[in-house]
Amino acid sequence: MLTFTASCSSKDSYLGVFFRRLAARRRGKRALVAVMHKLAIAIWHVLHDKTAYRELGADHFTRRDPERAMRRMLKEANRLGLTVRFEPITA
Repeated sequence: MLTFTASCSSKDSYLGVFFRRLAARRRGKRALVAVMHKLAIAIWHVLHDKTAYRELGADHFTRRDPERAMRRMLKEANRLGLTVRFEPITA
């Protein structure tokens, strides 16, 4: 049995983060159509390949490009008038 459960309204899902990232640059309806397109492609792959849907997670974009996430956080902090210093965690 194949199951496909995903929602772009969930804040901790890949599709939810994808929607918010697009809606910030474009309008909400355009971002919603892009999310629906991603869902249609994912559904096709699930049905065609007979595999389970694999949720990428809300932190997918951060894991994919951590330097970009740091630059974004730095710009936001500077916009608020704060100084930020990133130091690696030693384990």
